[in-house]
Amino acid sequence: MSISNDQIRQNVRHRYKQIALQDVSSGSDCCSTSKGCLCTSNDSQSVSSKLGYSDEELAAVPKGANLGLGCGNPQVIASLKSGEHVLDLGSGAGFDCFLAARQVGSEGQVIGVDMTPEMVSKARWNAESGNYHQVDFRLGEIEHLPVADQVIDAIISNCVINLSPDKQQVFKEAYRVLKNGGRLAISDVVLTAELPVEIKNDLDVSYSGCVSGASSIADLEKMLADAGFKDIDIRPKDASKEFIKDWIPGVGIQNYIVSSTIQANKR
Repeated sequence: MSISNDQIRQNVRHRYKQIALQDVSSGSDCCSTSKGCLCTSNDSQSVSSKLGYSDEELAAVPKGANLGLGCGNPQVIASLKSGEHVLDLGSGAGFDCFLAARQVGSEGQVIGVDMTPEMVSKARWNAESGNYHQVDFRLGEIEHLPVADQVIDAIISNCVINLSPDKQQVFKEAYRVLKNGGRLAISDVVLTAELPVEIKNDLDVSYSGCVSGASSIADLEKMLADAGFKDIDIRPKDASKEFIKDWIPGVGIQNYIVSSTIQANKR
């Protein structure tokens, strides 16, 4: 079965739209209806704790910003500094953007880009309610960033690039918007073994669930190098298998993918 790039984007956008429109105040939770990196339980706080976020970080963001999405914590490796300009690829409801804003301060800026209008609206509402004046959410695809050339110090992302059907273009765009000396610091999944055909071709469950879109470490290293990045460092985290196994229960998905930190520099 051949799946077009547009089918992939539309499917992912629809899944994130469903999550964004859920009413948290009614007691529903994005994790109750999502699989893969779109949540693993009905408790976004406990999910995020497993991903490496501290209790302080979880308590610091506006209510509704943490949807329990992702496969790691890019804040740990980003080493953000006061006054820096930060870009979050696939910013969702703004969780990582708000955490980054705390580190760059009022002199810095954080831009979040997401392709789902409903998610961007949710993030903007969260920013307004939390008085995050230095955070700007923009509607756009990560393959075609609505960001000027060479204005970003650090790019973060949490389990989003694997969802793109054109990862090489994502890395080219990331390189374009980074300043010389800028850096890429993301959490994402990598492929450790060839996926069974029945999993790979399941568009609804596998691709939008951060599974069949994963690339191998070797492929990611080549794409990053081809985009111009240096000092490429990809580190798999075996401990992530403990939560990845629940993404698609019963098929041993943890034998095929693992969460990793991905770092690279523009110089």
